[in-house]
Amino acid sequence: MNKNTIIIIAVLVIVAVAFVFLQGKMPGTTPAGGKYDEFAKCLTEKGATFYGAKWCGHCNNQKEMFGESFKHVNYIECSDEDGGQSDACEFAGITAYPTWDIAGERVQGAQKFETLSEKTGCVLE
Repeated sequence: MNKNTIIIIAVLVIVAVAFVFLQGKMPGTTPAGGKYDEFAKCLTEKGATFYGAKWCGHCNNQKEMFGESFKHVNYIECSDEDGGQSDACEFAGITAYPTWDIAGERVQGAQKFETLSEKTGCVLE
């Protein structure tokens, strides 16, 4: 192979890799919204509030369960910039993370979707 052929092949490979990489980033190439959007919206409509802290591993696991749909969950961040508890969480009487408040009932710990569904009546699809 001559030098020009090698350069052409290299450019084509780079273009192909870039195309594949960018394909996932382009609007319209992935479904709009997250997998649990309707479930997360229903939780919020039913008054469920999730209290957590950014440094809390169980809180982060709970967030990851929702994936992109977490943006629809009514979430209160309890850690403040000084490493203490935020005023909102202190006022709400939150003493452990994560805590779900569902219509006045407090449930501590990361919850399975089935449990949240049972407590709120939200359908998990």
